[in-house]
Amino acid sequence: MTDLIEEKKKPRRGIYLLPNLFTTGCLFSGFYAIVNAMAGNFENAAVAVFVAMILDGLDGRVARLTNTSTEFGVQYDSLADMVSFGLAPSLIIYEIALQHLGNLGWLAAFVYTAGAALRLARFNTQVGTADKRFFQGLPSPAAAAVVVGLVWLSVEYKIPGEDIKWVALFITLMAGLVMVSNFRYYSFKQIDLKGKIPFVTVLIVVMIFVLVSLDPPQTLFVGFLIYMFSGLVITIWGIRQKRQQRKSESGQ
Repeated sequence: MTDLIEEKKKPRRGIYLLPNLFTTGCLFSGFYAIVNAMAGNFENAAVAVFVAMILDGLDGRVARLTNTSTEFGVQYDSLADMVSFGLAPSLIIYEIALQHLGNLGWLAAFVYTAGAALRLARFNTQVGTADKRFFQGLPSPAAAAVVVGLVWLSVEYKIPGEDIKWVALFITLMAGLVMVSNFRYYSFKQIDLKGKIPFVTVLIVVMIFVLVSLDPPQTLFVGFLIYMFSGLVITIWGIRQKRQQRKSESGQ
């Protein structure tokens, strides 16, 4: 009888299904992107990475809303991100453009992959201490969006991969390096989805959807490219503000 009571008290081992389904979908999208890149279907590969971004954004929110966040989910999400936003983009951009640069091309692709791995490792170690308003370094999904956005844009406008090889080299290296930089990027985590928002915000969201629907490759690439460089602006602005504050304090 005592043994039965003790067995009932022990927590059941297992994982929560719903958030991990989204994470599995993210992982599958990354794998699907790699398979399509190897087959030369670069548009499908690029779109699959953007689908992975959507699923990656949903799994964490679903876990928080349903109170099903676990350490397993955090680690599983990180591994899925490495495939979808670390390996997949570097392979896609290499297959379409960087391979035309020889050794320089695959080295650039590796720099991006290593940057994504280091970015995810650093993020996991700073989960409890980092300022949630900002990311330190460009998030790997945003870096992936810039890289595959260039691929999607070249396919949409029928630009051969060899013609964009130098642009691809710059974008790939830049995305890989800023992922491990100390630049600060706005995280958008402070947006309250349950609370009231100004009407102007709704109008802006509608306009974004309209722009994306009119020309998805160009809008997404330009949008995430601006976000990639926004970290530099935010960081410089923050340093300038601190210097002005120190000057005003020393003047007093």
